[in-house]
Amino acid sequence: MNPDPTHAAKTDARRHHDPRVRGFASDNYAGAHPEVLAAVALANGGHQVAYGEDDYTENLQRIIRSHFGGAAEAFPVFNGTGANVVALQAVTDRWGAVIAAETAHINVDEGGAPERMGGLKLLTVPTPDGKLTPELIDRQAYGWEDEHRAMPQVVSITQNTELGTVYTPGEIRAICEHAHAHGMKVHLDGARISNAAASLDVPMRTFTNAVGVDIMSFGGTKNGMMFGEAIVVLNPDAVRAMKHLRKLSMQLASKMRFVSVQLEAMLARDLWLRNARHANAMAQRLADGVRQVDGVEILYPVQANAVFARLPHDVSERLQKHFRFYFWNEAAGDVRWMCSFDTMEDDVDGFVQALKEEMAR
Repeated sequence: MNPDPTHAAKTDARRHHDPRVRGFASDNYAGAHPEVLAAVALANGGHQVAYGEDDYTENLQRIIRSHFGGAAEAFPVFNGTGANVVALQAVTDRWGAVIAAETAHINVDEGGAPERMGGLKLLTVPTPDGKLTPELIDRQAYGWEDEHRAMPQVVSITQNTELGTVYTPGEIRAICEHAHAHGMKVHLDGARISNAAASLDVPMRTFTNAVGVDIMSFGGTKNGMMFGEAIVVLNPDAVRAMKHLRKLSMQLASKMRFVSVQLEAMLARDLWLRNARHANAMAQRLADGVRQVDGVEILYPVQANAVFARLPHDVSERLQKHFRFYFWNEAAGDVRWMCSFDTMEDDVDGFVQALKEEMAR
């Protein structure tokens, strides 16, 4: 073994997949961006203090403040579910509840972790487009003095939403003002926050700390990171014991420098934005192509990197033999197609052509 980090790396690992194959199942399917991989290699070698006391995590705080204001503090974690659960624990009491859309990731796709591991109650509201409004929040925002009901303490929104729609800054400001007027805090699940900012063409602060969001989960894995996300505390007065909660929740990385340096690679300049703009553009290209296919209906506005469509079930099954994607509502024939930072125009055009051929059969 040669411990010299400049020594040419060798490995006995072998490639087990065809890197030319891309699908539309999830932006999590994509690999890591080359600039992120280069950053991880840069942070390797030598010793750095463990558990977040390293130089990379310290520098990350400066970068986070440049995006989200001087009070912001980042707490890197392993994954998005961990970010959401720990963030929500930090702003709720043991008797607290979180108001969210029925389609919210914390309700649908996190295996019950917010309730089972976070020890909180989700109070969900049906929405037509994945977005909450003050009026919809009021369907669950009551009973603070009723000991028989979990106390609403937080409103959680997703930006962009699980249906690919995007909140405007004004819409989030209205939610924050409404929630704060009732003594509730606001959490933003930002698994695809970069795609939302690219869609709105505004800095991320415009719809987070500038409009009253208290705490957020910042997503990087869906936008080109290898692994890792971050909890970003925007309002320190709203949060307590974050360091202890992160450790208690098994989200404290010992070699945190390798998470932090990825976030630095994404955020120090504009990689986060370049990747998101490209993914969004590919989704628009896909939507434009799909609209030309008779018998296929696009279900929601295509505002980020997701396209939701309805088409015959048998057509989807035949397409899935050649392109990976998921049913969203299999009984209705609804599907979701996701684009990533590495989706190519040829990928989109080839898929649209295959869709046309299958619909013509």
